[in-house]
Amino acid sequence: MSVAHTSPRPARPDWTWHLGVIAFAALWWLVYRQLIPLSEWLVGLMPVDRHSHTGEAIAFFLYDVPKVMMLLTLIVFAMGVVRSFFSPEKTRAVLSGKREGVGNVLAAGLGVLTPFCSCSAVPLFIGFVSAGVPLGVTFSFLIAAPMVNEVALVLLFGLVGWKVAVTYLVLGLGIAVVAGFVIGKLRLEGWLQDWVRDIHSGANTQELAEGERPTMTDRYRLGIAAVREIFAKVWLWIILGIGTGALIHGYVPQDLMVRIMGADAWWSVPAAVLMGVPMYTNAAGVIPIVEALLGKAAALGTVLAFMMSVIALSLPEMIILRQVLTLRLIAVFIGVVASGILAVGFLFNLIF
Repeated sequence: MSVAHTSPRPARPDWTWHLGVIAFAALWWLVYRQLIPLSEWLVGLMPVDRHSHTGEAIAFFLYDVPKVMMLLTLIVFAMGVVRSFFSPEKTRAVLSGKREGVGNVLAAGLGVLTPFCSCSAVPLFIGFVSAGVPLGVTFSFLIAAPMVNEVALVLLFGLVGWKVAVTYLVLGLGIAVVAGFVIGKLRLEGWLQDWVRDIHSGANTQELAEGERPTMTDRYRLGIAAVREIFAKVWLWIILGIGTGALIHGYVPQDLMVRIMGADAWWSVPAAVLMGVPMYTNAAGVIPIVEALLGKAAALGTVLAFMMSVIALSLPEMIILRQVLTLRLIAVFIGVVASGILAVGFLFNLIF
C-alpha cells in the first residue's frame, strides 16, 4: 500500500503581501469615509423617526460600533508591525525613567492632534500599552485625545471667545500631563489585566528568533497576530460600551442638567461632573449642550467641568477599559482625572 506525500504549500512572494496591505488600507479608508451615510441609510430602513430618542440612539450605535472596530483593527495591526522593529525592553528604555515627563507631554500633544472621542482613543491606548510604552504616558494620551482637540477648541472659540478657549487648552493639557505623570509614578502596571500585562512584558506573543532579521512579511504576520489576540479580548466590551452610550445619547435629560448647573452653589461643580460621567459624546456633540447651558446662565466653570467629564470620563469608555484595566486601576484613573476637572471647574468660576 502506497502512502501519498503532499509537498508543503509554497510561501507567497513578498510582493503579494505588500499589495494586500495596500489594498486593505485603501478599502479601509473607503469604508471609513462611508460610515456616516451608511448608518443614516440603515436607520432610514427602520420604522422609527430619525429625530426621535430611539432614532438618535440607533444612529449613534450603528455609526460608532464599526468606527471603533475599524480603528482598533488598523491601529493594533500598525502597532504590531511597529513593535517588530522595537523590542519592549528597548521601547521602555527610551520612554521610561527621567524622560517619562517628556513622554507625558508628547503623548498629550499627540492627543490634541487626534480628534478622537473617548471610546475611539481606547484602541490607540491598547496599542501603546502593547508596544511597551509606559502606562502613565499612555494615560496622558487617553485623557488629552477626547478632552482637548482642535474641534473642541474651535467650537469653544466661536462660542465663548479666545481667552476661554486658550485657558481651556492650557488647563486640559495640564490635567492630561499631570494625571498621566502621577499614574506613572504610582507604578500600577501590575493592575493591568493579566493578558495585557503579558503583552506589555512580551510574554505570550509571537516573537522572532534572537538575531533573526525579519522580513516585511514577518512583520505583517505579527501585526495580524496582534489583531487576532487583542480583538478577541475586547470586541464584546466595545459593543456593550457603545450600546450603553447610545442609550444615554438618545435619552439625555437636558432639563435636569440646566437646573443643576444653573444653581449658584459650590456643589454644582461636583454635581455636574457626576452627571457627565454616565453620558457619552464627543467634543463636537457636547458643544451644543454647553451653548444651551450657558444660554440658561449656568456658570462657565460648572459647564466646562461637565463637558470635560462627559468626554474624558464617560461610562462607555470605562466599560471598554474594564477588559484592559482592573477595577482598581480604573478607580485611580477616575479619581486623578476627576480631581483635575473639579479644580478646573472651581478655577473657571473664580476667574470668569
